[in-house]
Amino acid sequence: MRQPLVAGNWKMNGSKADAADLVNGIKAGAGNIRKAEVALCPPFPYLPIVENLLAGSSIRWGSQDVSSETDGAFTGQVSARMIHEFGCTYAIIGHSERRMFNAESDATIAKKYQQALAVGLTPILCVGESLEEREHGKTEEVVARHLDAVLEGIGAEAIGSGVIAYEPVWAIGTGVTATPEQAQEVHAFLRQRIAAKSQAHADAVRILYGGSMKPGNAMELIGQGDIDGGLIGGAALKASDFLAICAAAEANA
Repeated sequence: MRQPLVAGNWKMNGSKADAADLVNGIKAGAGNIRKAEVALCPPFPYLPIVENLLAGSSIRWGSQDVSSETDGAFTGQVSARMIHEFGCTYAIIGHSERRMFNAESDATIAKKYQQALAVGLTPILCVGESLEEREHGKTEEVVARHLDAVLEGIGAEAIGSGVIAYEPVWAIGTGVTATPEQAQEVHAFLRQRIAAKSQAHADAVRILYGGSMKPGNAMELIGQGDIDGGLIGGAALKASDFLAICAAAEANA
């Protein structure tokens, strides 16, 4: 059985004090979370705070991005090796906001995925369609393209070594959530596409849902057969909300 994962993506929010308060609040309330995995992905500057406060705990941490390059003259970028030095387990790759605001291509995202794997990070590959693409019946076409950049370019083993997060762009930060049935349908499609290359990796890979998951809908979403947890945005910024989602994952473990 796949271990559920709940990963909090703080995006560009908070201060040093906020980061410490949030970590301490989550850490204090996570004692009963034993079967599900919990991870926090703060902004880069707060990684030392998170590393220090979570050292020795069962809670993992990660980054919100990683450079597609190993090192060199790339001002403002942060390499996978640098991130790994802060004890990170995970790196979010190809979030829709990076695709949209930073014009990241599928090829660039595949390179980032490779960079993360090369240093021992577990990539969380984000895939998802816009509202216009969904309304035009292009959901499967879009998520397949996002997935195939890694699946075809690097291989099924690489996918099996990572995590996938289905994030419908129309549900990120909007308060609108895909129904459990809509989410399950896309998760099943992604798993079947991987299975065409390798059934073993399809069975093993965790596929998370991201897109306005909150305490009120987490149990039903995570209860779907192919949904293995959540990549949480807004609800990750409040300890009680995030812990309630973790409890839902624990109940489904």
